[in-house]
Amino acid sequence: MTDRNRIPFRAEDAPQPSGPYSQAIRSGGFLFLSGQGPFRPDGSKVESSFEEQARQAFSNLQAVAAAAGASLADAVRVGVYLRDMSDFAAMNKVYVEFLRKPMPARTTIQSDLPGFDIEVDAVIAVVD
Repeated sequence: MTDRNRIPFRAEDAPQPSGPYSQAIRSGGFLFLSGQGPFRPDGSKVESSFEEQARQAFSNLQAVAAAAGASLADAVRVGVYLRDMSDFAAMNKVYVEFLRKPMPARTTIQSDLPGFDIEVDAVIAVVD
């Protein structure tokens, strides 16, 4: 695969990657969004309620999608990683604020996240 088939995107209004990865890569008709957590664009962590943490994570994901000219409204797959599955209902409440019907395919996994409660990633269908 050549570089013209893998176009990276970066959003200034979302936290910058903390390692060697892109915030998003477009390949073919899809935009692959890396996981986003409850961090403000300056990198500081949201310390309030789980719902506010989730809202920040989804806001970051939306900002990365927007930087690539896309929207979470066109997501075809979402991955949700929760430190505590008891936050599932609260996550669903926030989830529907950012995604639309028909809802994308989704996987929700309990994960030993390092110091935060939620991370989300997505795949978005894009039109050329």
